[in-house]
Amino acid sequence: MSLGSDEVVRIAHLARLALEPEAVEGYARDLSSILAFVEQLDAADTAGVTPMAHPQDASQRLRPDEVTEQNQRERFQTLAPQAEAGLYLVPKVIE
Repeated sequence: MSLGSDEVVRIAHLARLALEPEAVEGYARDLSSILAFVEQLDAADTAGVTPMAHPQDASQRLRPDEVTEQNQRERFQTLAPQAEAGLYLVPKVIE
């Protein structure tokens, strides 16, 4: 798929991007090559390929789920401009 200058200008407008007029042809060429690459990838046969979350078969190292810090809630709430019943009070922003 090849993009023309008018299409690039329209895409830039929709994305709220300001393009210099002299750069439009370069963007058209670059975007066209990206779309051609995507078409090439789309043509690959992936019928028997199992989806995976990561290309390496590695497991995530997990830390033990245990409390390592002391509860400082009261201390932090004394620093807050307004707190009540263990909650931070903030100005209403939505009616």
